[in-house]
Amino acid sequence: MIGTPTSVQVSSTHEYHAVSLVRALLGTGFDPVEVHARTFTAPLVSPLDRGGWTDDDEPRDATTTLATLDFGGGRSALYDFTDAQSRNRLRGNRIVVRGSHGEMIDDRLMRMTGPRTIVESHLVRRQTGVEQDLPGFDLEHLSLDGEVLWRNPFEGARLGDDDIAGAALLAGTAAWVAGEGPPPYPLAEGCQDHLVGRAIVESARTGTPVRTAVEPWAG
Repeated sequence: MIGTPTSVQVSSTHEYHAVSLVRALLGTGFDPVEVHARTFTAPLVSPLDRGGWTDDDEPRDATTTLATLDFGGGRSALYDFTDAQSRNRLRGNRIVVRGSHGEMIDDRLMRMTGPRTIVESHLVRRQTGVEQDLPGFDLEHLSLDGEVLWRNPFEGARLGDDDIAGAALLAGTAAWVAGEGPPPYPLAEGCQDHLVGRAIVESARTGTPVRTAVEPWAG
């Protein structure tokens, strides 16, 4: 709907997690990338960490890493991550996908549907168990303009989003081991994501650009 994806902005998870999203959305495969990264320090309250609530409302220095990734061919990405962002609810998740014919910002989609006609649509999350929806708290599906794009394969288990993702990887791995499907996250893909993630860290550390090469696992 947005045409050819050309640019992605991710402010959500760190290093290889974010890189995996970027590469998938841009379809860059194992292409080299040039990374320019910098870090900035500013005060931030951290109400939660791995152990749960901290009960600490004192702002403390937190580092934000900003990086641009140039994959060539007009394909680029912006990486934006602050220390412990994935657990700090004072920082939200943002993802932008820009294409030749439109743009997606989180759950908003802007595109052209005809001459002089630009429309905005929204990805809708069908969540049961809210107010008088009595079957129980569960995710049913995601839809756009009345069309269901994704269904929860574990509906009824009442899993959180992260647990659904983990369960899907386990189910995909079981199918792959049994010869009934492709590997859900091949080692080569993981290696590439980690390579680019470390390039972000290295560029931020040195203040100089880092360019990756085509590695043996590209195959």
